[in-house]
Amino acid sequence: MLRELITKSRSYRRFQQAAIEHQTLRELVELARLSPSAANLQPLKYILSCDPQKNDLIFTHLAWAGYLKDWPGPEPAQRPSAYIIILGDTRISQSFGCDHGIAAQSILLGATEKGLGGCIIGSIQRQALRKTLSIPPHYEILLVLALGKPAETVTIETAGPTGDIKYFRDTESIHHVPKRPLDEIIIG
Repeated sequence: MLRELITKSRSYRRFQQAAIEHQTLRELVELARLSPSAANLQPLKYILSCDPQKNDLIFTHLAWAGYLKDWPGPEPAQRPSAYIIILGDTRISQSFGCDHGIAAQSILLGATEKGLGGCIIGSIQRQALRKTLSIPPHYEILLVLALGKPAETVTIETAGPTGDIKYFRDTESIHHVPKRPLDEIIIG
């Protein structure tokens, strides 16, 4: 069951036009809240958006799919229905270790369980987003999670003999994600 959930939890970048309720975002952040935190400091805070106008503002400060050089991101009809911005509260800690990665994974697994998909975005115009959303300076912008009902097929495959791990889309717009073989990543 967990393996299936992890396998289904891919980086989706194109979505159907299906609203996500604010309560659903709260439920996803509750999963992050319950997740492990280094020294149990719990320094993460979250901005939730399921408002189309606010979503448009957030979208303009994100970069999408670096390996797909000729693709600027989803067209308006395929953009995310919601975002969760993960912040680090520097009043609690100056370092966030891997807390935001754990939180992001918990949120995306929860989203997958609800029939949603998402993408963890680290390529963010942070200062511009801070200004646009009036985010106070004591919050470090760590990640943005784009969420929605997936409108694309993403498949996992084993990386070929060249070891190329760059994801790509084929002529039918299926998104392929090469993964290194298990025996290659286990040492000794």
